Amino acid sequence: MSIIKYPRVRDPLFYEWDRKAQKCGLRHTVYAVNGDQYTGEWLDNLKHGKGTQVWKSAGAIYSGDWKFGKQDGYGSYSIPDPVTKEYKRVYTGWWENGRRGGRGVFFYPNGERYEGEWSNGLRSGWGKMHYKDGSVYEGQWLEDQPSGQGVLRLPNENRYEGGWKDGKKHGPGKYFYSDKGQLLEGIWVADIAKCGVLVDFGRDNAPDPTEYPLPEIELRDPAGVLAEARAMFDDSHN
Repeated sequence: MSIIKYPRVRDPLFYEWDRKAQKCGLRHTVYAVNGDQYTGEWLDNLKHGKGTQVWKSAGAIYSGDWKFGKQDGYGSYSIPDPVTKEYKRVYTGWWENGRRGGRGVFFYPNGERYEGEWSNGLRSGWGKMHYKDGSVYEGQWLEDQPSGQGVLRLPNENRYEGGWKDGKKHGPGKYFYSDKGQLLEGIWVADIAKCGVLVDFGRDNAPDPTEYPLPEIELRDPAGVLAEARAMFDDSHN
C-alpha cells in the first residue's frame, strides 16, 4: 500500500509577519506613520517601562516612565525654543495615566514657575507659584486655582494670609501693609474686603509709614467685631 504524503500545513505569511511585528521588551527606535518616534521598552505592543517619545509635529520630547501606553511615573517633557531651537523644559515630575499627577515643577513660557502637587493635569493640592511680577503664592490649590488657605507675598513685601476661592481672596484673612506699617484683619469676598479692623503694625520700622498713626477707637472690641463677621460669613456659606 503506497503512502501518500501531504504537504505540511503552514500558517499564512501574515501570521508570521504579525508575530515579528509584536513589540515586547527593549526595542530600538520605532517610527510611526506620522513621523513620531519612540525608543524604549514595550509590553504587549504598548509603551511600558522606560522610554523616550518624540512628537514630530510639535518637536516635543517626553523621557521617563510609561505604563500601558501612557506617561505614568516620573518623567520630563520639553519643547524646542522657537528662536534658538534648543530644548526647554516644560514639566519635570510625576505623571498618572498620561497627565501630570503628583508632585512636579512646571515652567511657563513667560518665566513663571509652579512647584507643587497636580491632579488630572491641573494644579491641585499644596503648591508654590512664582509669578512674573515677583509675587509668590504658596498654599492650597484646586483645579488650577488658589483655593483654601494660602499666603500671597507681593514684591513690596506686603502679604495676604487667609482664605481663597477660585483664585481670589475669600473668607477670613489678614493683609499686612508692610510698607505702611498697618494690618487689616477682616473678611474678603471675591477679592474685596467687606469688613475688617485696620490697626498699626510695625509702623515705626515701615519704609513708607503713614503720616499719622491710626487713632485708637474703643467703642467696641475689635476681636468681637471680627468674631461676629466670621459668624455671619460662615452662616452665609453653609
